[in-house]
Amino acid sequence: MKVFDRLALPVIGSPLFIISNPKLVIAQCTSGIVGSMPALNARPASQLDEWLAEITEGLAQWDRLHPETPSAPYAINQIVHKTNDRLMQDLEVCAKYKVPIIISSLGARPELNEAVHSWGGVVMHDIINNTFAHKAIEKGADGLIAVAAGAGGHAGTKSPFALIQEIREWFDGPLALSGAIANGGAVLAAQAMGADFAYIGSAFIATDEARASAEYKQCVVDSNSDDIVYSSLFTGVHGNYLKPSIRQAGLDPDQLPDRDPSAMNFGDGIGKKAWKEIWGCGQGIGAVHAVVSTHELVGRLKREYAEARARLASA
Repeated sequence: MKVFDRLALPVIGSPLFIISNPKLVIAQCTSGIVGSMPALNARPASQLDEWLAEITEGLAQWDRLHPETPSAPYAINQIVHKTNDRLMQDLEVCAKYKVPIIISSLGARPELNEAVHSWGGVVMHDIINNTFAHKAIEKGADGLIAVAAGAGGHAGTKSPFALIQEIREWFDGPLALSGAIANGGAVLAAQAMGADFAYIGSAFIATDEARASAEYKQCVVDSNSDDIVYSSLFTGVHGNYLKPSIRQAGLDPDQLPDRDPSAMNFGDGIGKKAWKEIWGCGQGIGAVHAVVSTHELVGRLKREYAEARARLASA
């Protein structure tokens, strides 16, 4: 699709609840990857208009000053779940700015897809299995984000090999892969499996622009896949979280009860809020060794991607 033509690296930065903000989105896009953020990060709701104006102006200024390396497009994540009573209001703001890409999550709705198409936007819908993938495309989504095992936040349990293989048997549209991707070699591996893009989130928590606490960023740097736990307790939907934040909340990360999915919300009955106090994170963070700027992180991914391609070429 033409909207993806300006990428310097086949990567979509995933929308990080609470953490993503205009500074991070602009830094991602000007580094040559799709930057994104959840609409719900703008609070109150009126702030979304201000943030989209900031992103639009920031990217336009970059493009004027750097015509040789124009910015990549940006995306806004819309939570389609019934608990999101802002959905239609936020969509109207996205229509005002003709947001290039909408990432829809936790439910597929034809009316959302139709609205986005009316202003020329593209809808990428995230799914955790092939059944949901079929439903999303049937309801009008343009592309898919396959959320495999190991992804940060709400994640599935499927092997990326199995998930991409099943989707590519019937779908030839835009496809991104999410799940423990934090270096350039993994980006190339995602393409080798059949995905068009790698979908990277957790590595961007440990960046200067991310709106995460210093403690959260350092925990990402200090942790690896052994420090991730998969639980439904905090929102009602299974997701991956950092064990140190769970211990800090006074809980045993190895003895967490399940929670009824119908009780889904972004707070929690035990008095701790996901994702502010219980920190979401994926299994790929063993590749993250320092808090750096977004440009530096994307620069590392580009170098590693080129090196991986060169190794394959010489093999």
